[in-house]
Amino acid sequence: MTEPAITPDLIASHGIKPDEYQRILQIIGRTPSFTELGIFSAMWNEHCSYKSSKKWLRTLPTSGPQVICGPGENAGVVDIGDGQAVIFKKT
Repeated sequence: MTEPAITPDLIASHGIKPDEYQRILQIIGRTPSFTELGIFSAMWNEHCSYKSSKKWLRTLPTSGPQVICGPGENAGVVDIGDGQAVIFKKT
């Protein structure tokens, strides 16, 4: 089976921006295969990499009396009062 050609339209359909595609080329040193493009697309999507929310997650407290568990390998847990907490997990 022949893989589709890696075109700007295919790259865009994978949700990969032109600057991100240039980074892929730098990382692997060649045009990615269709499968590799799909892997980058999956790993760099919002769910896995927090493209748009990373800057906002960085504004949350990482220490202090309200921080039950700071960020790290596991979820960060912040006391929001009234016996409740919010858990933030970056995968």
